[in-house]
Amino acid sequence: MTAPDLLAFMDTQTFAVQASVSPAGSPQAAVIGFVVTERLEIFFDTIDSSRKARNLRQDSRVAFVIGGMDGSERTVQYEGVADEPQGAELEGLKLRYFGRFPDGPGRQSWTGLIYLRAKPTWIRYSDFSVNPPYIQEFDAAGFQI
Repeated sequence: MTAPDLLAFMDTQTFAVQASVSPAGSPQAAVIGFVVTERLEIFFDTIDSSRKARNLRQDSRVAFVIGGMDGSERTVQYEGVADEPQGAELEGLKLRYFGRFPDGPGRQSWTGLIYLRAKPTWIRYSDFSVNPPYIQEFDAAGFQI
């Protein structure tokens, strides 16, 4: 599997389980709607008072599980670092996001709505529909597309 293949799979997915660490060190997880960029960055929105927003503003380490929710036996485990893009970069990401989530522009009026982006540090793709299972890990060097 190549990085473009990984991107193609991730781009077929709409939802992911996102995990972060609370200020007390406890794990916290939530389902999010997301889009993926050509650099394998994950982009999503949330409210600034949400646990995920508070957690990621204090500790930017983030993890996701993508796939498997549609009955498929293919998943991506993803670890990265989150930030809040600004300016023209944010506007470009929002256009991509609104292409997948047409209700996104309407949420912009929500009080406290923010946008987060995760940049990957480690990814594992797994396909358990084959025997033996196919598993491949990517590190930062493997994210180049």
